[in-house]
Amino acid sequence: MYLAHLRLRDFRNYARLDADFTPGFHLLLGDNAQGKTNILEALYLIATLRSFRGVGGAQMVRHGQKGYFVGTNVVGQGSHDIKIYWSSQKRNLSLDAQPVRKLTDYLGVLRTVVFCTEDLLLVKGVSRARRRFLDLLLSQTYPAYLPLLQRYTGALRSRNALLKQPTLNTATLDSFSRELVAAGNEIMRLRRDLVPRFLPLACQAYQRIANGAEELRLEYQPSVRADFEVELAQSRRREAAYRSTIIGPHRDDLELLLDGRPAAQFGSEGQKRTLAIACKLAQAEYLAGIHGSPPVLLIDDIMGELDEKRRSGFLPLLDRAHESRGQVFMTATEENWPKELGREVRRWRVEGGAVVA
Repeated sequence: MYLAHLRLRDFRNYARLDADFTPGFHLLLGDNAQGKTNILEALYLIATLRSFRGVGGAQMVRHGQKGYFVGTNVVGQGSHDIKIYWSSQKRNLSLDAQPVRKLTDYLGVLRTVVFCTEDLLLVKGVSRARRRFLDLLLSQTYPAYLPLLQRYTGALRSRNALLKQPTLNTATLDSFSRELVAAGNEIMRLRRDLVPRFLPLACQAYQRIANGAEELRLEYQPSVRADFEVELAQSRRREAAYRSTIIGPHRDDLELLLDGRPAAQFGSEGQKRTLAIACKLAQAEYLAGIHGSPPVLLIDDIMGELDEKRRSGFLPLLDRAHESRGQVFMTATEENWPKELGREVRRWRVEGGAVVA
């Protein structure tokens, strides 16, 4: 799988961009604030319909313009044309010239894994970052997961709106509670099944980078201890006080442990960074194992911040991408590009919203 062409109009600092890409390694070179990361953001947007920077569509529109356009040609088991247009009044998504009606028909056409400084939130951030990591991994490997998550989120939103009303309609609340429990139980089952399959890959990646220094363990921590329906009913009095649903998969967490202790509290900065990278390496390996080919790798200006040992953790993944004619996009300045990764690289100069081979 690789991205053959990228077309941008009024996206971030790009007024207009048309670029063709081959399989292999693409190095985007340039100073800060020239648009390197914006290219990776556009590729991630194509794959997931969201920014890895955690911003909305309005922040991705070029200053002074009404909307942005992102178009691409993706080559995998076939060739697919994708077009995305976003403005505050209009949003269009098409695949092969046909409007996308269901996200399950679209997601998976391009699979990406991004490595960026925000990855540290997996370890240091709130539980929402780790839930989103699990949800993305399941969405990339299990087509029915995203509609299930949307069902749960819709029921949760409606239920919370009811709980905020001055007079509670218990019959309607019970109806949304049943939908919440049905979707929530399946979400928890899938998350619970994922973790033991993902853990060996994360451990392998961590040991490869840290040279066996600590034992890594991942533990899924659902907010529901036993029976979701019973515990939801028992929380009714507390819900009345908080005016919100206080139990369910939206409160789950994934605990990251080093030698049995929470990494967020007891790990050094180096250990946290290593753990975050290991989780993303494992994500890429997991997707490659499920789909038979590696995802497109997006590595955003982090190589220069890593020591040689941590950089070496990328080598098996990059070798696999190279052997399978996969694709890697890396941003860097000329000074921090690691020489040990130098191979058949196509270099691009990025300057002021222009990209030149």
